[in-house]
Amino acid sequence: MAEPNSDSDRGFDVASAQAGGVIKNGREILFQGFNWESKNNNWWEHLANKIPDLANSGFTSIWLPPPAQSLSPDGYLPQNLYCLDSCYGSNDQLRSLLGKLSEHKIRVMADVVINHRVGTTQGHGGVYNRYDGIPLPWDEHAVTSCSGGLGNKSTGENFDGLPNIDHTQSFVREDIAQWLIWLRKNVGFQDFRFDFAKGYSPEFVKEYVEKSKPMFSVGEYWDNCEYSPTDSSLNYNQDSHRQRIINWIDSTGGLCAAFDFTSKGILQEAVKGQMWRLQDVQGKPPGVMGWWPSRAVTFIDNHDTGSTQNHWPFPSEHIMEGYAYILTHPGIPTVFYDHFYDWGDSTHDQIARLMEIRRSQDIHSRSTIKIIEAQPELYSAIIEDKLCMKIGDGSWSPSGDEWKLATSGIRYAVWHK
Repeated sequence: MAEPNSDSDRGFDVASAQAGGVIKNGREILFQGFNWESKNNNWWEHLANKIPDLANSGFTSIWLPPPAQSLSPDGYLPQNLYCLDSCYGSNDQLRSLLGKLSEHKIRVMADVVINHRVGTTQGHGGVYNRYDGIPLPWDEHAVTSCSGGLGNKSTGENFDGLPNIDHTQSFVREDIAQWLIWLRKNVGFQDFRFDFAKGYSPEFVKEYVEKSKPMFSVGEYWDNCEYSPTDSSLNYNQDSHRQRIINWIDSTGGLCAAFDFTSKGILQEAVKGQMWRLQDVQGKPPGVMGWWPSRAVTFIDNHDTGSTQNHWPFPSEHIMEGYAYILTHPGIPTVFYDHFYDWGDSTHDQIARLMEIRRSQDIHSRSTIKIIEAQPELYSAIIEDKLCMKIGDGSWSPSGDEWKLATSGIRYAVWHK
């Protein structure tokens, strides 16, 4: 098992520059450009109208939903990977959107769903595990034996009820790599998000990143946090949880970042009057950002945890405290569509102001952090010795005339020099 990592003790940037996958300067701010209901709208044209605001706000990359034809309207049951007509819009509308985003210097992230693929024809065992009549016409040997195919056993967790792709097959890996290259060079995607990354070995992600060379990539390694068996409360120590995510990143050669589910799980409990959770026993942030910040993609909610699915939602009354935390801290922050556009102008403008401060003070994924207070009703920290912040009901402000209030709201404030 890998030990807790720091960015200073490894030469991952050299590898990343050669193989793609992780931006070197760490000054990324991502935007999740959809929610669970986006499939019900003409989404590609809808997003095109948001581009000037997204550019002015300073987003560097926008994560789009799965672009390929799918058995389900949301795109997460893909079938014909080379068909880009979907419930979100047509192939032409998608390419037009990507062109406009490129003009505004915003990279586009494709949601890469390669753990499973719905077949067109019933094959072995009466399962739809053949892909006749469409590009990548695989047979049952492309499907894992544990999901009804004739391939090898899965190298990760099984996604129940669907044909899981057998990534141990060389022809499968070559086809997927060529598809990713096509998405980049022909369609215009520059970044990748790997869906359900627990379903296949991270060593395959490493190979796909090396071959397709995205500018940035991130994996969805969503693992369960540790909870008390007596009262189901979140345990204070989540080191084993973040270590599992660290190990996944490590096995990609450090070429792929990961969503910091540890930080989300801790932060959404901390804001309920348990701010002491936001400092680990070493005095560091308790999530992946505390051990490997340049590979930690922080977020408050996404289409699964929030939106209409609401599987693991951040407490709505504390949303701005959450953004005050991730937009001032190391790591690579992500802003969710719903919060930015569906929660009213005030929330939009508060998030945009925090983004502006992050950029103006040059806070980045590797920024140093000193935690000052981690009490039940108060958390405060100084970042890069040029920005400080507090969240919670507790009263606090930095000492010294050099600190000027930059922005504030309900239960949060940010200062800079």
